[in-house]
Amino acid sequence: MLQNVLNTTKNKNLESQYITKPTTVCDELEVYLTRVFEKELATPNSVLLAYNPFVIKKIAGYLSGKIKMPASIGIAGETASGKSTITKDLIDTIESFATEFGIEDAITRVNTDDYYYDRSDMVKAAGSFSEFAKNYDLDIPEALELELMSKHIKELLAGKSTYLPKYDMSGTAIRHDNYTLAKPSKVIISEGLFTLTDKVKDAFNFKIYVDIPEELKRERFFIRANERGLGDSAEHIYANANSKAEVHIRPCKEHADIILSGAADRILYKNFLNKIIGIVQELYF
Repeated sequence: MLQNVLNTTKNKNLESQYITKPTTVCDELEVYLTRVFEKELATPNSVLLAYNPFVIKKIAGYLSGKIKMPASIGIAGETASGKSTITKDLIDTIESFATEFGIEDAITRVNTDDYYYDRSDMVKAAGSFSEFAKNYDLDIPEALELELMSKHIKELLAGKSTYLPKYDMSGTAIRHDNYTLAKPSKVIISEGLFTLTDKVKDAFNFKIYVDIPEELKRERFFIRANERGLGDSAEHIYANANSKAEVHIRPCKEHADIILSGAADRILYKNFLNKIIGIVQELYF
């Protein structure tokens, strides 16, 4: 288990444990990244909760140019965990850096929610989306065509352009297939409840899970529910999402290379990201 590995190594000198004498740029990056990650782990209210030491080698391989293929990043977590905000900040950071230094084809986003099956006929038959949702569970991975999502990501990783679907989130349950042309890029990123479940997780060479304390997750959910006017149904929706998360989402922690805190301050996230992005600037610009 990832957490057990980290509990035994968190307070040790990982540099001496996993890194030999630096002989290449990649080796030197491993040393530097290990220091950055370990320092972040030791910081109060850290953005980083745990990581698999092997992810340091992967990041160093990409940043040094030793690994030539595009990087695919999958970010998962429960509802209201903060995964969407973290993903947005990551995309914004990469896009800003790419714009500043004239890097083309920097990042492509594949939205997990766009792979919900089209159930518009069922919504019409039920009379409304709310009535449809009473008898159709959207909080399970089987509600999405994750095999298609995996196929699209692998096509992008292979350097092929592909057309992505677009799901209407306004309550029609319509999915428009072949809606958006996605082009290959240096980074492909996806975020969603089920992004690290079995049918799609192998499409990602970086797997990130966003964890959050139960009380804060509940507080965020009901603030959002109030904004959306869910009324008395909010409690039922939350209970269902929570029970399904126990089965389908929380076990995804075991697949994660990195576990992030959904409770951490966004400024701390940006600072952590900038330390890693700064390596690219120092090496290539």
